[in-house]
Amino acid sequence: MTMAIAGRAQGALPNQPLDVAAIRKDFPIFETGIAYLDSANTSQRPKQVTGAMLEYFEKFNSNIHRAAYRIAEEATVRYEATREKVRAFINAASTKEIVYTRGTTESINLVAYAWGRKNIAQGDLIVLTILDHHSNIVPWQILAAERGAHIEYVDIDEKGELRQDQFADLLQRGPKLVAFNLVSNAMGTINPARDMVAAAKKAGATVLVDGAQSTPHQPVDVRALGCDFYAFSGHKMLGPTGAGILYGRRELLEAMDPFMAGGDMIKTVRIEGTTYHDLPWKFEAGTQAIAEVIGLGAAVDYLSALGMDAVRAHELEITEYAYEALSDVEGLTLYGPPPSRRAGVVSFALEGIHPHDLATIADRDQVCLRAGHHCAMPLMTRLGVAATARASFYVYTQKEEVDRLVGSIKEAQRIFA
Repeated sequence: MTMAIAGRAQGALPNQPLDVAAIRKDFPIFETGIAYLDSANTSQRPKQVTGAMLEYFEKFNSNIHRAAYRIAEEATVRYEATREKVRAFINAASTKEIVYTRGTTESINLVAYAWGRKNIAQGDLIVLTILDHHSNIVPWQILAAERGAHIEYVDIDEKGELRQDQFADLLQRGPKLVAFNLVSNAMGTINPARDMVAAAKKAGATVLVDGAQSTPHQPVDVRALGCDFYAFSGHKMLGPTGAGILYGRRELLEAMDPFMAGGDMIKTVRIEGTTYHDLPWKFEAGTQAIAEVIGLGAAVDYLSALGMDAVRAHELEITEYAYEALSDVEGLTLYGPPPSRRAGVVSFALEGIHPHDLATIADRDQVCLRAGHHCAMPLMTRLGVAATARASFYVYTQKEEVDRLVGSIKEAQRIFA
């Protein structure tokens, strides 16, 4: 099935500004009148993505890799086509380095289990950051407890950016693993990932980058980045839930044992033992989320057609607008760096109003706003707050929706005055 992408005219230059009004027509949910400002949590899906999944269910629903009949072959072709799309999207060297998972969380757990339990030993140092999502903290805490390893966290400065002096000091101690997010989900901080990866590699560390909040919003080149592992989720980049990616350097994946065992990750099974499948299927046990992977491929097509430079430019424009508008609100505290050094995320607190109360009032105005600790409790503790309100933007966000958010904030202040 071929669907036109409204957001970019055929033959348009990649840096052409997004036609947001046209893009929004691909998202039926906006016909309801909502202002959706929670894309860092999960994005909306265009008709091109849901249509590709529906086509699978209605026209060639079958399992993959296991049958010779036509619709099974078609399902396999569509499923594997996503792997090449993702490879090109992040500039990996080979599709053998692209492993399907359920999302960023499973990708990181896969590395912690299959690489970590083979390489982390008693006394080893693991370096994380105070900006990390729980999914990039808890698996390493479990591993460290099992192996007798030690974890240190890079702190932030008063602007919400990682303290590079502290990071450099920790690298002097020769960590075995360094793991951090390229973009903070809670504050939008864009970390200097390429420099950090290079420094960590020079110190002899293996490096994992959590790309859950970067892959949907800016160009990503894993080879230029230089990391060993890179993880992200489909549902934050216009795709469905239940489909994600682990990129791993081929030599590392080859040396790792499987994460799970069962159908499709084996080559031969004998009473005496089992021979595992080649990469990347060695890490893809059981029946996969076929429709979801096909949907992820459609999402990659959609974003590729828009152009990731254009996506980043649009989000920066919206973020600058929101940052300025919210800065003018009395009693509001903004967290994190200025817009030029953050992704499309704005976290804030209102004096005397709990974020959950604000989100409830905003919902009355059909403004979807996130409130809570954003799966970043160590960061909230560091900031001295229990929770923040968070507005996050994407390719379909309009300035008018930011204005509606400001209106909801002022209404909340009126109610709690």
